[in-house]
Amino acid sequence: MYRSILFLVLCAFCVRAEAAALSDRDKADIAQAEAYLNGFSTLKAHFLQVSDDGGQAEGTAYLSRPGRLRLQYDPPAKMVLIADGTFLIVDDKRYDNPSYLPLGSTPAGVLVREKIDLLGGDLSVSKVLRQPGVVAVTMTEKDDPGQGELTLVFSDKPFQLRQWRIVDAQNQVTTVSLFDIQTGIPLDRKLFVYNSPQNF
Repeated sequence: MYRSILFLVLCAFCVRAEAAALSDRDKADIAQAEAYLNGFSTLKAHFLQVSDDGGQAEGTAYLSRPGRLRLQYDPPAKMVLIADGTFLIVDDKRYDNPSYLPLGSTPAGVLVREKIDLLGGDLSVSKVLRQPGVVAVTMTEKDDPGQGELTLVFSDKPFQLRQWRIVDAQNQVTTVSLFDIQTGIPLDRKLFVYNSPQNF
């Protein structure tokens, strides 16, 4: 049921088609997304994670840039995900040992960069989609787009990150939706320190 979290850390960004040229409106929306994401360094939110096999999990997300993230899953899940500035650590009590992944090799690494630049560096925006009240920005790794695809979904009034979505190479989708979002709040640094074993 909770295998979908592995997509968040093991899959990165898979491209589906040749990206069309970005319009001026696309670039304006991307600039707004960058300004929003770079406008805060801390975030706390309730999250709902859904995978395309119907599995669901809930919990609390904590983000502190640069480099730190924690997804604390509610029972009955016995799992925690922590980015400590160097590694993304997945502690799932169904397995004997936690997994350590270089933070920069994961989608989580994009969200916790000190400065998020969606049109420069190693990221490439493949499309911008709009629906009433929603803007979605999809990106791939510029040097290795075959790794997968990440979409950040924003509400437009107010402009706010509401969701991220990962599509893996097998077309499996993991969606993490955010609720009760708070930004710019103090967060205890201990949240982002991994202590084994974790208490769930």
